[in-house]
Amino acid sequence: MIRIMLAEDQTLVRQGIKLMIEADTSLKVTGEAGNGQEAVNLCRQQQFDLALLDIRMPVMNGLEASKLIREIYPDMKILILTTFNDEDYAMEALKNQVNGYLLKNGEIDELHQAIYHCLDGGLIIEGKVAAKVMPSLIHSNTSLDAVNHELTERELSILSLIGQGHNNQEIAEELFLSIGTVKNNISGILDKLDLRDRTQLAIYAIRHNLDRKE
Repeated sequence: MIRIMLAEDQTLVRQGIKLMIEADTSLKVTGEAGNGQEAVNLCRQQQFDLALLDIRMPVMNGLEASKLIREIYPDMKILILTTFNDEDYAMEALKNQVNGYLLKNGEIDELHQAIYHCLDGGLIIEGKVAAKVMPSLIHSNTSLDAVNHELTERELSILSLIGQGHNNQEIAEELFLSIGTVKNNISGILDKLDLRDRTQLAIYAIRHNLDRKE
């Protein structure tokens, strides 16, 4: 069973999202919060596989909560589920190293796919949001362009697939590798490129045109 913490300040909306999530019997909402502070407190009290956070909540919003949760529990997956197709919100969420940014107007299957994608190490950004934030990310003043390290052919292939949005399972299947090998290679790529996380890897791939399908 996959344990999910759901933070949403509107009770009726939260119950609706919970029903959507648990339509997949492998997913279980084992903790509910009405604001970001409650979400952080729950994460301190219980173990979750994924935190599903709204943005606008009282006391502490979802962006502040995501930052604290990431600092305390670096391996926990975090998915933002919001009504706000806002570039600033999405940019801040990505800076907080969330694993996904999804809008609430999607279908149940899309929500389930996003959850599994995040759990498997993928980064998911809703299409309309991505169209707004990617140009800013690509042209941001980061140190990525200054990187000058050689990657192996396998590492370049993995980096390319990360730039295309593939998760670890999909990369393993595409390149006929084990998931463990993919994870080890990603760790090696991060070290070689002196990057922090998968989000920066995806941006690096896009900025260097490595995200193109052959």
